[in-house]
Amino acid sequence: SPEEIIEKYGADTARLFILFAAPPERELDWSDAGVEGSYRFLNRVYRLVYDFVEKYPVVPATFEVKTEADKSLNYMLNAVIKKVSEDVGGRFSFNTAISSIMELVNEMYKYKETEAPDAGLFGKAVKELIIILSPFTPHICEEMWEHIGQTQSLATMAWPEYDEDALIKDTVEIVVQINGKVKEKLQVANNLDKESLEKIALKNEKVQVLIEGKTV
Repeated sequence: SPEEIIEKYGADTARLFILFAAPPERELDWSDAGVEGSYRFLNRVYRLVYDFVEKYPVVPATFEVKTEADKSLNYMLNAVIKKVSEDVGGRFSFNTAISSIMELVNEMYKYKETEAPDAGLFGKAVKELIIILSPFTPHICEEMWEHIGQTQSLATMAWPEYDEDALIKDTVEIVVQINGKVKEKLQVANNLDKESLEKIALKNEKVQVLIEGKTV
């Protein structure tokens, strides 16, 4: 029951499990594994934030998106802010919003292990992660918010805005189909026209072997 979860794991785990386990219009399917998973996730976020503060006691106010790792984190951060904003504010789809936040946390763990993480970008991600997670788990988020050096209550903070430009990837993945079956996947520059895409696909060695002697 929720009361048992609160007693053992705390109110935030109970809230997260209930909101993540099912959309509002469906009945809640009880799952001990789901409760444990929610608890582990919150501990993961907690460790991420505290490790960040320990490594970067002073966070630059600005940053530049330079490396591929920077671009990947910046894209994910803005994409998740957009999705959570739409899921919570428009569709009341709390479970999918939480799922996207989990993806962001995974990306942040990957980013912190890269060769040269940008402290300013990472700090922005940490700050905005706490804000977008706070409607679901307010108590732990308020504590983490204070720990990163914020003096005003988290409840008074404005909701983060996403950058549309950050959602445009420099490269995109396209699939090459032959007779309706996917035969190859290619990374190409974003916004190429149809003719350019066709030329790239037809020059691919694997594709050339498959269409040899045939009319495209």
